[in-house]
Amino acid sequence: MQKFSLLWLLVVVQLLVGCKSLMYPEQNQQGAEPTAAQPGQPQGEILQCPEPVEVICAEPEVRVVEKVVERTVEKVVEVPVAKDKLVLGAVEEISIEPSGLVIESVVDTGAPTTTLRAQTLTRFERDGEDWIRIELALPEVDGKAKTSSIELPIQRHIRANRVGFPSQRRPVVEMNLTVGEVTHMVEVSLTDEGGNDIMMVLGRNFLKDAAVVDVSRRNIQGQPRVFGNK
Repeated sequence: MQKFSLLWLLVVVQLLVGCKSLMYPEQNQQGAEPTAAQPGQPQGEILQCPEPVEVICAEPEVRVVEKVVERTVEKVVEVPVAKDKLVLGAVEEISIEPSGLVIESVVDTGAPTTTLRAQTLTRFERDGEDWIRIELALPEVDGKAKTSSIELPIQRHIRANRVGFPSQRRPVVEMNLTVGEVTHMVEVSLTDEGGNDIMMVLGRNFLKDAAVVDVSRRNIQGQPRVFGNK
C-alpha cells in the first residue's frame, strides 16, 4: 500500500512540473525547482493547467494640452540725431531768394529735386540766354489777390514722371532757399500747375547730408531768416 501511495505522489509531482513548465518556461530553462503540492490538496487528484484568460487593456487617456505662445513686447528705441543736422517737420516755412518771399513748403524725402509751383511761367531771351519769369500767386489780403514775380536764367531741363499723368518737361533754375537759419543754393524745377496753397516741394537735393525729417511735426524751424535781415 505504501508503494502504491509513492507511485501516485510521483505522478502528481510530474503533473505539477509539466504545468509550471508551460506557465513559466523561462524558469524551467533556468533550472528552477518546481513548486511542491499545497497542503490539504488530495494527492490522488490530477491537476489541470489553468485556462488562458483574455486580458483587454484599457484605452489610453488622450489629454489635450493647450499650447501657450508668449509674445514679446517690441521696444522702441529713440536714436539721437547728429547735432550738425537740421531737423525739419512735414511742412516748413521757406524763404526764397532773390525775392525774399516766404512760402510754405511740403518736405518730401521721396522727391529727388525741389519743385516750385508757379501760377504762370513765361520764357524769354536775355543777352542770348534763355530766361524765365515766374509768377507766384500769394494769399489774398483784404480780399485782393496778389502776385510776386521772379526772373532767373534757365540752367537746364528735366523730364518729370507723374503717376497717372504724362511726363512733363520742366525748366530748372538755381535758387537760394533758407529754412530757419540754414541756407542752401539748390536746383529748383518749375511747373505752372501751382495755386496759392502749397507752392513748393522741398526735395532730397536740399535735404541730402543736411537735414532729417520728423513727419509727425510741422514748422519745427519757425520763421526763416530773410536775406538782409539779422
